[in-house]
Amino acid sequence: MASPKSAPASEARSSAIMAAGTLVSRALGFIRSWMLILALGLGSTVADTFVNANNLPNLIFLLVAGGVFNSVLVPQIIKASKAADGGADYISRLLTLGVIVMLVLTAAVTVAAPWVMQLTTSGYSPQQLALATVFAYWCLPQIFFYGLYALLTQVLNAHGAFGPAMWAPIVNNIVAISGLGMFVWIFGANRSNPHSLDNWTSAHTFFIAAVSTIGVAIQTALLFIPVLKLRLGLAPRFGWRGVGLGAAAKLGIWTLATTAVGQLTFLYVMRVASQPGAERERLQEAGNPLWQQVPGNTVLEIASQLYLLPHSIIALSLATVLFNRMTEASQAGNRAGVREALSHGLRTMAVATVFAALALFALAAPLGMFFSGGRASDGVMLAQTLSILALSTPFMSANFMMARVFYAKEDARTPFKIQLWLAILNVVGAFTIQFLPPRYIIFSIAGLYTVGNILSVVLSSHYLRRQLGHLDGPTVARSYIRMGYAATGSALVGALAVGLLGGYNPSGFIWSSNWAALAAIVIIAVPMLVVYFVLLRLFRVSEVQDLLGPILGRLGGRFAQGGAAAPSPVPAHDGAAAAGSQPERTEAPITAALTTISDDTGIIPRISGQFDPVMYRARPATAPVERIPGRHTFQGPPGENPHFPDESDHHRPEA
Repeated sequence: MASPKSAPASEARSSAIMAAGTLVSRALGFIRSWMLILALGLGSTVADTFVNANNLPNLIFLLVAGGVFNSVLVPQIIKASKAADGGADYISRLLTLGVIVMLVLTAAVTVAAPWVMQLTTSGYSPQQLALATVFAYWCLPQIFFYGLYALLTQVLNAHGAFGPAMWAPIVNNIVAISGLGMFVWIFGANRSNPHSLDNWTSAHTFFIAAVSTIGVAIQTALLFIPVLKLRLGLAPRFGWRGVGLGAAAKLGIWTLATTAVGQLTFLYVMRVASQPGAERERLQEAGNPLWQQVPGNTVLEIASQLYLLPHSIIALSLATVLFNRMTEASQAGNRAGVREALSHGLRTMAVATVFAALALFALAAPLGMFFSGGRASDGVMLAQTLSILALSTPFMSANFMMARVFYAKEDARTPFKIQLWLAILNVVGAFTIQFLPPRYIIFSIAGLYTVGNILSVVLSSHYLRRQLGHLDGPTVARSYIRMGYAATGSALVGALAVGLLGGYNPSGFIWSSNWAALAAIVIIAVPMLVVYFVLLRLFRVSEVQDLLGPILGRLGGRFAQGGAAAPSPVPAHDGAAAAGSQPERTEAPITAALTTISDDTGIIPRISGQFDPVMYRARPATAPVERIPGRHTFQGPPGENPHFPDESDHHRPEA
């Protein structure tokens, strides 16, 4: 891995731009969710209906086209960009094909919106299904813009322009927040002016659904400006014979299958998750007070966003850096090097994820109230759901890191096997859960995801042991245990503080308002973090220094070297040290500048339907320059490709 001193200055600037954009986008994303709950309510039928419809574009895009884009088109764009002309002719044809495919897909799905909503929801009344269909008509066009965003992002990334794709989602969030703010200003917050199926109008729909799609469209349109500045001469070009997509599709068949299985499973689980909201509406109409104790899919969505935060900030960054190290070691046949990178990554990310798990658990009450829209009963349901999800945070991130090993070894079949086992668990579990009383369905689905995250680690460990011999288990276990002790001590402090602020009393300070809950979060989180770091030092957890380095790197700084072990050579093959003495255990610090984020979702079960642009922002920094697959390959000037006979005016070079 390159040292920070050898990294170009532009690389450091790219890292800073990406880090700032990601952090600002995450913050605005939470403000957007908070505004949505303020406008519609956390436990309202309208909110559940909108969340279902607004999640569909991303799910359908990933199901039908997302896998193709990531495993087929994106690698082709990256490889073509290495040509002298930037791959203008080749990329123009890929973009033309992608746009046509997305237009046809979007048009077909949007026309079929009534049937799509019937397939993806369960128990909706005719009135609720009608509103869901209206939302779908407004939201499903997002499929086209998601696809175009993914393609344009990779064109920019392939030419070293990382900033625009970092900041475009920020504009999207600002547009959505503005629309929600206008909604609250005109129609009032849900707490003071409840919004229901009976009083919902087309004007309400515009500020909620239409503005959401407008934001996605603007996010995509903004990328045209930096793409045009590349001066690649991109233009619509037809004719795709000899482009090599067939060969690329064969190489990515297992990735495509893994994506399809994951998304189909998630759609089925979401169909089951739609039941409680429909039942709550019936209870409310009947005047049954139990409707206030039935959480809907909006509760699961918000809890998922909170639970995913530590993974998206910490695990993705570390996995990207270590993926390059794993790939190099794997290509050299160095199993010990792969194990070392995996062990180092698991222990380093655990510093954050183990703490996050217990911190989210301890702070579930104020977090639930803050995102409740002002209703304490809704806040309780969110806190309960978050508590169930939170404890599996380390497992989700650990599984993501383990999946990097499979991809580093160019093994896409094993992730498919793991995804298949997880799909069976989720389908069987969801099928059983649908027969439970409605008030327990969301809690049970959260428990199902937790079991799935734990099972994924068990399965990944099983397959990795076959490939690597062992996983440095004792060292990893000792680190996790020490971090667990430190996190438990911190969580106890947090739980005590929550109790002192009335978190366990329905009439306590935390439950008095959203702002009281926010104040409690700030007041409690800071001492929890201080206690955690003090205990880490007492338990001599050295991995904390390895964690702080990459975080500083994301902010454009240099990695802290104090306390980190110096790099040392690792034997090229496992058997090299068999005859000699056991080599001293030393670890190479993570020193690569974080200029990329993984563009691969791995085999984590989806628990949030929201579109995450991070998936399409970048590629591994050390991607090798490869020849574009296909019988006919051309990366020359635009209009001079001899393999496309439909262009009669091109120049045909001599064989």
